[in-house]
Amino acid sequence: MNNPSQDPEEFARDRIGARESSPPPETGLYVVATPIGNLRDITLRALDILGGVSRVYAEDTRVARKLMDAYGLKPRLAAYHEHNAETAREEILGALGRGESVALISDAGTPLVSDPGFKLARAVIEAGHRVFPIPGASASLAALVVSGLPSDRFLFAGFLPNKQGARKATLAELADVDATLILYESGPRLADSLADMADVLGARPAAVARELTKMFEETRRDTLDVLAAHYAQAGPRGEIVVVVGPPLAKGEVSEEALDAFLLKALPRGVKEAASEAARDLGVPRKRAYQRALELKDRA
Repeated sequence: MNNPSQDPEEFARDRIGARESSPPPETGLYVVATPIGNLRDITLRALDILGGVSRVYAEDTRVARKLMDAYGLKPRLAAYHEHNAETAREEILGALGRGESVALISDAGTPLVSDPGFKLARAVIEAGHRVFPIPGASASLAALVVSGLPSDRFLFAGFLPNKQGARKATLAELADVDATLILYESGPRLADSLADMADVLGARPAAVARELTKMFEETRRDTLDVLAAHYAQAGPRGEIVVVVGPPLAKGEVSEEALDAFLLKALPRGVKEAASEAARDLGVPRKRAYQRALELKDRA
């Protein structure tokens, strides 16, 4: 019962866990964010949940064990990853059906972001159980806030395709998105991906955030072409997030100016001409592609 002499705001803080540990977990799936590097980035609530649920499913139990050992937690651990997801989902649904509480963690950051966890959450919801978010570290948001790029509207696009053709096609689809783009990348592919971004998106401002919260944390900010040249020499390693600014604001391009540009570029193909116009003139790619088709048919 509320103490009559207690300040109402202070009482409200107490009720949401500001001064007390979390109550025992209810039946349901707890999607728990874990540190992306610095183990101090675990939340107090996450520790309560991981220490109180019936079982914890992890992307890699060896990685999870290091985190648990650091905080003296000894939950029942099992694996949930893309190779055993179907079998593990049935196990988890069975546990929830018996009234147990289950936590899901990934190797780092927030589960369900670029991993198969969303299928589990969907199955749990369809089975009539609750899904509880336990928020915390996220590499995508950490990179966004240090990028210096607009954060009022952004799109998380995950990993680009491995092959250059598919990668450029995906980037072309993203070219007209009026928002900051957030992508994940690996060290060996970074320079090539940045070069393709520069080719398709133009010289947009961007940031490469590497090894966030870890000992060798690095954030480098420049245009895509300059970043591509740098990392072609640097040979980066580690976990990498690329943040790309939205399309550059340019003045209205007349039909005459667009036609003149496209006619010069058309010998390289309709798609290439449209991509170049979108990149260099700042016109929507759909407009440039449609006009390029019309000019090609007239030729």
